[in-house]
Amino acid sequence: QMHLVESGGGLVQAGGSLRLSCAASGDMFNTYRMGWFRQAPGKGRVFVAAIIWSGDTTYYADSVKGRFTISRDNAKNMVYLQMNSLKPEDTGVYYCGASRRASYEFEYDYEYWGQGTQVTVSS
Repeated sequence: QMHLVESGGGLVQAGGSLRLSCAASGDMFNTYRMGWFRQAPGKGRVFVAAIIWSGDTTYYADSVKGRFTISRDNAKNMVYLQMNSLKPEDTGVYYCGASRRASYEFEYDYEYWGQGTQVTVSS
């Protein structure tokens, strides 16, 4: 069992930055692949970024490559998403997920989810 809590969202102007955090509680955090998804109003969750258990390999949606960076600290049971050069289309609720599956791009790949944190980027 794992419990996830996101934080760090807020309102920012286009071109600005935010750092999202995801605190995990539960056993064997360092055996889970962690991911971030975004859900815009009226739409489903879409993949943003993922990181494997060791932190050595990361994956990004094309729309955020070069702007967002995912990282993790297994000693603290934390996952982070540094978001730079934010755009209005980055607006949405950001969710942290935990997965033990080999795939990472789809919502159904993840076993546990946090409650989400709102990010709003104004133009």
